[in-house]
Amino acid sequence: MPPEVVARLDLQLDIPWAAVFLPNGTAVVSERDSALLKAVRDGRATTIGQVPGVAPGGEGGLLGLALSPGFPSDNYLYLYFTSAQDNRIARLKLTEQPDGSLDLGAPEVVFSGIPKASTHNGGRIRFGPDGFLYVGTGDSQRREQPQDRNALGGKILRLTPEGDPAPGNPFGNAVYSLGHRNVQGLAWDSAGRLWSSEFGPDVNDELNLIEPGANYGWPAVTGAPHRDGYRDAKVVWPSTADSSPSGLEIAGSTAYLGALRGQRLWTVSLSGEEAGAPVAYFTREYGRIRDVIRTPGGGFWLLTNNKNPDFVLVLAPPG
Repeated sequence: MPPEVVARLDLQLDIPWAAVFLPNGTAVVSERDSALLKAVRDGRATTIGQVPGVAPGGEGGLLGLALSPGFPSDNYLYLYFTSAQDNRIARLKLTEQPDGSLDLGAPEVVFSGIPKASTHNGGRIRFGPDGFLYVGTGDSQRREQPQDRNALGGKILRLTPEGDPAPGNPFGNAVYSLGHRNVQGLAWDSAGRLWSSEFGPDVNDELNLIEPGANYGWPAVTGAPHRDGYRDAKVVWPSTADSSPSGLEIAGSTAYLGALRGQRLWTVSLSGEEAGAPVAYFTREYGRIRDVIRTPGGGFWLLTNNKNPDFVLVLAPPG
């Protein structure tokens, strides 16, 4: 069955970038430029607070969110944001008060030094099935970084919850995979395989199957050129006008990708390590789609990025 819109939540959001759902069903949304965290409950949005230390500019600001796997006991919310010096990851306590409101603790920076720029800041963070934090970074307009195993730009990183390089990483540092231009989505399939979405330049947006230590080619190659030493993308959109894939979610055997310039939702059928031809829905009906988030009920949220103001589309669970 095609994706079905069951509700539109006009929450007066301002450039929302990511969202996570707490165990009680409340959604927490990041706003890129305002650096505000907002709570959405019962179709209404309220401001939790502003994250200190965020220095928005261009594509930088308050970006990805990830909920600690141990949230019921540790109350940690992880954030990826642009500071005055770099892109960094912090965690803070998010505590529910007796009146149901949420209180923000002071951020604790657990990882820093990710290069920043006006564009290509990456920003997606997610905890994997192994309990480690995966981080998508951009090349920050420094084309030498993605091929440098010791640089943080143009990578997928794998960290412990405390921000140390995860044990078993392929190069003995924080780097998990390299050769990326600007990673925007991370998700795992039912077999525990990691997939990522990535912006190409003016051509060759990508959906990649990520292997530890693999090199995805940027800036030497893009797409799937079958060049020795580089890993081909599983799906390639030849024109970024059709895609610019951002947030990524996987349900069952289907990947769901929000498209910014393409202003649509893409679905891709997955079969083991292979991916089928992408299929588009809602083309130019709702504008730019920044993120796709699985809801506790099995449906999806789509966050728009249209600045006029933005809203959330609620999709029914896949049939």
